[in-house]
Amino acid sequence: MSAAARAAAVAGTVVVADQAVKALVRSTIERGDAVDLFLGIELVNVRNRGIAFGMLSEGGVLLVVFALAALAALLVFFARYRDRPLVWLPTGLLIGGAMGNLIDRTREGAVTDFIDLPWWPAFNIADIAITFGVLTLLYVLEGPPRHGRR
Repeated sequence: MSAAARAAAVAGTVVVADQAVKALVRSTIERGDAVDLFLGIELVNVRNRGIAFGMLSEGGVLLVVFALAALAALLVFFARYRDRPLVWLPTGLLIGGAMGNLIDRTREGAVTDFIDLPWWPAFNIADIAITFGVLTLLYVLEGPPRHGRR
C-alpha cells in the first residue's frame, strides 16, 4: 500500500469515527448537559466556535480559511516528503482531525466537543487525532532518539 493510500485510510478512519461519535453524542445528550463517567471525567454536548480552548471564537469564515490553508500546506509537505518513513501517519491524523472539525464548522458554525476532563476544556476525537498527529510529525521529522558515542 502506498504512503498516500495509508494516509487516506487513516484520515478516513478518523473522520468516520469522529463524525459517528459526535452524532451519537448529539442524539443522546442534550446540548449543555453532562453525563458523569468516572474520576471527574464527563461526556458533554457543547459547541466550540473557536479553535483550541475556544480561542478566536468570533473567527467564523476566517477559521475555515485558516483550516483549508493548513490542509493545503500539509498536502504540500506530504508530497515533498512522502518517501520519509511513517510520514503517512501524522499526515492522515492531521488531515482526518482537521476534516472532522471542518465538517462541523461548515455544517453548524461550531465544533461539537464531548470529552470533558477536570480543569481542561472539552474536546473530541478530531482534536485527539490532531494532537497525536503533531506529536507523531515531530517524531517523524526528528527521528528516533540518537545516542552519541563517547
